[in-house]
Amino acid sequence: MHLQPVSNCTNPVLHGWLKDRLAVILATLPACATPVDAGATRAAWEAWQDGLAERFALPAELPLLRMLLVWDNLTGHKTAEMVVWLCRHGIMPLYTPLGGSWLNMAESIQRILKRRTLDGQHPQSPAEIAGWFEQTAQAWNRQPTPFLWNGKRRQRRRKRSGDGHAVGGSGAHTQQPLPPYGRGPQEWHSPRQVAH
Repeated sequence: MHLQPVSNCTNPVLHGWLKDRLAVILATLPACATPVDAGATRAAWEAWQDGLAERFALPAELPLLRMLLVWDNLTGHKTAEMVVWLCRHGIMPLYTPLGGSWLNMAESIQRILKRRTLDGQHPQSPAEIAGWFEQTAQAWNRQPTPFLWNGKRRQRRRKRSGDGHAVGGSGAHTQQPLPPYGRGPQEWHSPRQVAH
């Protein structure tokens, strides 16, 4: 989980932060050992556009497809500058359909993070909230919960024990149930002492 508390989140702020984070993630991925065939590379990109209601024109020259980025279907996320930057770095943006935020597993993580950070707490300042969110994200990264795709349609077709546990109202599921807040050995953040 990557998190940066900010006082406001305009597109320039979000996109600048996202580019930095994506560059760090891409740097950790293994390099391709075999030569890249331009036709196969284009076919891989085009395969992810098959069936999309809204496509964007792919650049003439494409790098190896290295990552899929699923994010909200907001106009600001579809600016030519942002889409071109993503494509140049081997990242294919996939936008959730309107009214389909449950498809984005980040929605589940946000609910869990907020609950673990703020339930039962009485923060005194925005800076305190920001610090708690950062601590909670660090705790999550030390022991992350793997999410498995398990949407509503699949649930209707397949209702057996062992199918997983719903997470945060989205299509994401986990193999093991998440412990209720306040139970279990984990400390999601350590509240700071406030002088009165």
